[in-house]
Amino acid sequence: MHVAGTSGPNWSAYGTKEELYRELSTQLDALLEGEHDRIANAANMSALLYHALPDINWLGFYFMQEDGLVLGPFQGQPACVRIAVGKGVCGAAVAQRRPLVVPDVHAFPGHIACDSASRSELVVPLLRNGAVEGVLDIDSPSLERFDDADRAGCEALAAIFLRHTR
Repeated sequence: MHVAGTSGPNWSAYGTKEELYRELSTQLDALLEGEHDRIANAANMSALLYHALPDINWLGFYFMQEDGLVLGPFQGQPACVRIAVGKGVCGAAVAQRRPLVVPDVHAFPGHIACDSASRSELVVPLLRNGAVEGVLDIDSPSLERFDDADRAGCEALAAIFLRHTR
């Protein structure tokens, strides 16, 4: 399991990233079964992933409200409450309507530093019928923590979340 503050991901305890994400997909699907409330499901998904993924210091949701993103359930230090579309990594992912893997957040133009300990980030937009409902946002204290396997795994997890929520 994840231990906050540990340095560097240790995938050997899990096999491969792909195997871990397959296992997490099975667990998440079972955890959300029968519940359709977005906040309840986001809270449980945040807790599950935060404690399962190594080398993570923040993991949570932002949901679209009016013209921007508003903080939803999360695990980690207190976070920015509102993010405008197009601002920071989360806002850029919404504007571009695609996942963003950022190896070094301090090199990302317009990065919003909610937690100075975060050094890399993965943001997956929650797309339903072409509309962005929000984002899944994951931060790490390590540079270059996320790759295509993380992106693909988190896109699959986001799809499970959307399938179970209204």
